[in-house]
Amino acid sequence: MTVHFIGAGPGAEDLITVRGRDLIARCQVCLYAGSLVPKAVIAAAPEGARVIDTAPLTLGEIIAEMTAADAAGSDVARVHSGDPSLYGATGEQMRRLDELAIPYDITPGVPAFAAAAAALGAELTLPGVSQTVILTRTAIKSSPMPDGEALSALGASGATLAIHLSIRNLRAVIRALVPHYGADCPLAVVHRASWPEQRIIRGTLADIQARVRAAKITRTALILVGPVLDSTENADSRLYDPRHAHILRPERG
Repeated sequence: MTVHFIGAGPGAEDLITVRGRDLIARCQVCLYAGSLVPKAVIAAAPEGARVIDTAPLTLGEIIAEMTAADAAGSDVARVHSGDPSLYGATGEQMRRLDELAIPYDITPGVPAFAAAAAALGAELTLPGVSQTVILTRTAIKSSPMPDGEALSALGASGATLAIHLSIRNLRAVIRALVPHYGADCPLAVVHRASWPEQRIIRGTLADIQARVRAAKITRTALILVGPVLDSTENADSRLYDPRHAHILRPERG
């Protein structure tokens, strides 16, 4: 018996990995985060499988389901949105499973920030503009941010920012970033990236709050900030430059 932590991807049913889909198809128990994972993603669960939306459950109740499956010798598909390594509360589940000596493995998924960048048609790392992407969030009712990870501190880098779980904290986001990026810095809010109801709101740090308020977006949105979102005259990379020789493309005479 194994608990398979599976990244469901950002929402579109065909953005789950083949491995993740195949694992769901052979597990007798499927626990999925229903507030963020569409039912179409877990539709591959076999007939008669125990399929449970964990959104209303506590951590203890989720572990109890896994423990019962272990006793019955049933594999578990534990399906989280995006990739399990980011903001999925998977670490605490794995610690409990370690204590119970219940085996588990992890199947990665397409993260939300990647789906948002795809929706925007954006490369988040452009030569001479930004070569760093910072994945972060802000604290509202969730656990506080560790010392040194305040958005104002991260913004001092000038890197591209992918800010999760913070659309209701947009005013504070803007206040923290304007001193570093300037009020005219481009910003995009992607609501439910890759879902059928996906929406994109573009603007700047100066006007995005009004645009988001008008769109009535209050949850399930990713905030992307940085000059890469509006950079049309940046230098090309050296990767395909004919003057740049490497082992797979020797210097040409």
